[in-house]
Amino acid sequence: MKDLIRLIRPKQWIKNLVVLLPIFFSGALLRLEALYAGGVTALAFCFVASSIYCLNDIIDVEDDRKHPEKCKRPFASGAISIPQGMVLMGLMFGLAIATLYLLSNNRIETIGILSLYWLMNIAYCLWLKQHAIIDVCIVAFGFVLRLIAGGVATSILLSKWIVLMTFLLMLFLSFAKRRDDVLRMNETGEAPRKNTSSYNLTFINQAITITAAVTLVCYIMYTVSPEIIAKFNTDNLYLTSIFVLLGLLRYIQIAVVDKKSGDPTKVILHDRFIQTIVLGFGLTFLVIIYFL
Repeated sequence: MKDLIRLIRPKQWIKNLVVLLPIFFSGALLRLEALYAGGVTALAFCFVASSIYCLNDIIDVEDDRKHPEKCKRPFASGAISIPQGMVLMGLMFGLAIATLYLLSNNRIETIGILSLYWLMNIAYCLWLKQHAIIDVCIVAFGFVLRLIAGGVATSILLSKWIVLMTFLLMLFLSFAKRRDDVLRMNETGEAPRKNTSSYNLTFINQAITITAAVTLVCYIMYTVSPEIIAKFNTDNLYLTSIFVLLGLLRYIQIAVVDKKSGDPTKVILHDRFIQTIVLGFGLTFLVIIYFL
C-alpha cells in the first residue's frame, strides 16, 4: 500500500490548487456553490494527475534506475510491477471522471477539459517531452487547462491576464526545474532526460529571467487594468505586485544560488520565505478586495 501511495504522489496534488484560482481572483470566496464546484474539480484533477504519474514512471523506468533519487520510485525499485501500474492508471482516471459527476453545472464541459488534459499528458509522456521548449510549454499549458476547468466548473469568467500569468509563471517554474537537470548533466556527464542536452545553463538562465520579467509585467497589467479596477471598485491591487516580485526573486535565488529548483512542490512545501510571501500576498489581496 505504501508503494502504491508513493506512485500516485499525493504530495504533488498541491499543484491542483490552481483550479481554485478563479474563485480567489474573482472574489468569490464567500460563494459556497463556487467553493464546492472548485473543490470537486480540484479533486478530479488530483486523480487524473496521479493517472499520468503512473504512465510517466512506466515509460521512464529505465532512466529512473540511473537517477540517484528517482531509482527509489516503485517501478524503478521493483516494488510494483508495470501491469499493476497500468491498472492503477486506469482506476485513477476512472475516479477522476466519476468525481466530476458530482458537479451540478457545466459537468460535460469540465469532463471535456479534464479529458483533454489527460490525452495531452499521455502525448507528453510518450513523445512531446523529448523535445526541448515544447516540453516546458506543455507542462505550463497543463496548468492553464486546470485554471480553465476551475473557471468552467464554477461559472466564473476568467480574465485574460490570469490565463497569461498562469502560463508564464508555470513556464518560469518549468525552466527552473530544467536547470536542475542541466546541472546534474554537467556534473555527471549523463543527461537525466533525453532532451536535457538541448539545454545549457546560458539558455536556461536567460529563459528564467525573461519569463520572470514578463510574468511580473503581466501581473502589474492585471492589477491596473480598467476591468479589474471596475470589478473590485479599487485601484490598490497594484500594491500586491511587491509580493510577486519578491516571490520570483526568491525562487531565482533558490535556482541559481542554492541550486535546488529540481522539485517546485518541495520548494513550496519547505521554504519558509516562499510560504511567507504567498501568505502575505493572499492576505493583502483579500483585504484590498473585501475591506478597502
